[in-house]
Amino acid sequence: MLHISRWKPPVVAARLVLSALALSAMLAVCSPVQAKTIHAVMHADLRTPGMMTTAYIVRDFGYMIYDTLLAEDANFKIQPQMAEWKVSDDKLTYTFTLRDGLKWHDGTPVTAEDCVASLKRWGKADNMGQKLMDFTADLAATDPRTITLKLKQPYGLVLESIGKPSSLVPFMMPKRLAETPPGKPVPELIGSGPFKFVPAEFQPGVKAVFEKNKDYVPRKEPPSWTSGGKVVKVDRVEWITMADAQTAVNALQSGDIDFMEAPSFDILPVLEADDDLKVETLNKLGFQTLGRMNFLQPPFDNLKVRRAALLAMNQKDVLDALVGNPKYYKICGAFFICDTPLASDIGAETLVKGSGMAEARKLLAASGYDGTPIVIMAPTDVVQLKAQPIIAAQLLREAGFKVDVQATDWGTVISRRTSQKPANEGGWNMFFTNWAAADVINPIVNFSIGGQGKNGGWFGWADDPRIETLKDAFARASSPEEQKKIAAEIQKEAYDQVIYIPLGQFLAPSVWRKSLTGVLDGPATPIFWNIDKSE
Repeated sequence: MLHISRWKPPVVAARLVLSALALSAMLAVCSPVQAKTIHAVMHADLRTPGMMTTAYIVRDFGYMIYDTLLAEDANFKIQPQMAEWKVSDDKLTYTFTLRDGLKWHDGTPVTAEDCVASLKRWGKADNMGQKLMDFTADLAATDPRTITLKLKQPYGLVLESIGKPSSLVPFMMPKRLAETPPGKPVPELIGSGPFKFVPAEFQPGVKAVFEKNKDYVPRKEPPSWTSGGKVVKVDRVEWITMADAQTAVNALQSGDIDFMEAPSFDILPVLEADDDLKVETLNKLGFQTLGRMNFLQPPFDNLKVRRAALLAMNQKDVLDALVGNPKYYKICGAFFICDTPLASDIGAETLVKGSGMAEARKLLAASGYDGTPIVIMAPTDVVQLKAQPIIAAQLLREAGFKVDVQATDWGTVISRRTSQKPANEGGWNMFFTNWAAADVINPIVNFSIGGQGKNGGWFGWADDPRIETLKDAFARASSPEEQKKIAAEIQKEAYDQVIYIPLGQFLAPSVWRKSLTGVLDGPATPIFWNIDKSE
């Protein structure tokens, strides 16, 4: 029998559980009379909107209230958003000019100084931002509307970095807020984006409310992914937390909610048969699911133990439990996504074939592992993250590990994974997450592939100077062929050192009532501009 313990943090907030009936009553009371409102159930609840984190619910929050200097369209091309740009002939100077009509939600004008401070804050925390700053000689506001970026040497990913569509997105905010250290939450949630956050109605873990920013001036181009005109066609958007998937489905079918980002895969046939609903995959690139170990604490500070854990894993078992229908998943050992220019199968054989268990047992027995339980954080409130910890625990036990699966919510995982303490002091040994393909498609954008250790590394803190050297070589590569060769070397090193364990790819359909029109696709969905609602 599988034992799952429930880890209890020092302070546990009281949780409001909503039935479909109670939800209907709450919406009727809370929404202003005759306000055109979209009620949405997102993939996770919003608890820490002011933090700079890779959690997608915070990215989605960012797209509601903030804007970006540049953006990426559906042809993978970078387009102007808040700013136009020019590049000098020697490719060393990039000049960005802010467009007219940009104002913060408090009514003050957006200035170049605000944007420089925002870029510098992002550049301390994001992989692509850090690499861009390595190549940067100077970044300054040369007048109230002009941002000048000067490079030490030509760098081919300047625009792609500033226009990246997903975590961590370089969102713009007022200078006084952008001066907040990246590890601390900003004290005010003010942007210049198409929606305004309503803090008076925010109930962490229950509801987040956004109102149309009537002062926002959209671009004139049609919307395409995160680029183009962000035209808001409703008065309000309310994110409603419903941890129970069946309750959310019932509310969707009854019309109490309009949009559900991540229905469970087993309920999709029922939803597809409902004439009032539309089921569609908005992120056509899909997701990579993965396991990450803590390199700082035993037993995964031992390479042999990490390799034993890798050998025990089996992508098909994980994907069958997570998704079930092969229509929506792909067995894939490529760190940088299958069917892309950097795809490779180097190092992935046992993972994709599920043939490593016997070798895992032998290696673990020879590793010196002392039987200390592996603490796996297991979120129970996110449909797309429930299966991975359970299947991984079963496979690790089969290999000879002792495992303690600690059930919690995703918000607690986000908080607890920042801890570098031992597991018995509130730390952890392993967790699982999903990356949008756009966030792992090359070595520079991929947070999880880094080797910076405790000094700027992603949770788990892998320390691998060789990977950092190879990533720098990739950034300087002058041809696709050279990039592909270096990416293959990085993948081999990542498998050899078990930087993380890619557990396959999947598509994640969303569902909404047909009373909604204009729902946009893209790698950072859902986004709520362009959506209209008929009564």
